[in-house]
Amino acid sequence: MPNSARHKTIDREASVTEVLNLSRWTDGALFDQTVRHILGVAGDQLDKDFAADRGRLYLGEDWAAALKQANADLPHLVSQVRAPLSWLNTQMSDGRAFLLGPQPAAIDAQFYHVVWFLRGRWADGPSFLSEFKDLVRWEANIQGIGHGTCSDMDPQDAILRAKSLEPTSETGVAPHDPQGLSVGQRVTVQPDVNGGEQPVAGTLRYADAETVVIERSAEDVGNVCVHFPRSGYRINVL
Repeated sequence: MPNSARHKTIDREASVTEVLNLSRWTDGALFDQTVRHILGVAGDQLDKDFAADRGRLYLGEDWAAALKQANADLPHLVSQVRAPLSWLNTQMSDGRAFLLGPQPAAIDAQFYHVVWFLRGRWADGPSFLSEFKDLVRWEANIQGIGHGTCSDMDPQDAILRAKSLEPTSETGVAPHDPQGLSVGQRVTVQPDVNGGEQPVAGTLRYADAETVVIERSAEDVGNVCVHFPRSGYRINVL
């Protein structure tokens, strides 16, 4: 990667394809690296139930040994997180308010959750992030957006509302599907990694190059549609 003096920033008019490609990285390799860092920092202090639930996903099947290795390898892990944050800092160094210019975009949120995680889940996070002045300014701009307007709903009311409605997701399979999928097939969907996640079973309702939708039914919520990305997920026909 070029040094900061030669590093080109993301174009303010970045294409949808470029942003989607970046989102795969922020939600995949970058976030995985960040989580390994946070888990390594926690070491033996990590909640046992949380470790058992998430350890395999981010550290592999022998997650207990990998956790010890991560704790011993912290300087390297910090360096691996520091590099992309320096790229982000360079992107903001021309004074822009957000990554693509004066207005926020989806890619801002896709990067922000990593910074939020580092600041809130690592005791040294605030001091670590202070190195990146323009990134911290951008972080404040994201925080200034706020959380919009929400209203409280009792969990049971939410379940009853779901049961009273029927799914509105479109139905069909786009042409040229490489798996030969068809509406009505019984399928399972699960992440395409060995992270211990259980497959989700249902009836195929929709699929294209980017998305798969399965329909499920349960006594408490009635009929619901569950949407998954196509990239990074495995569909098995039962």
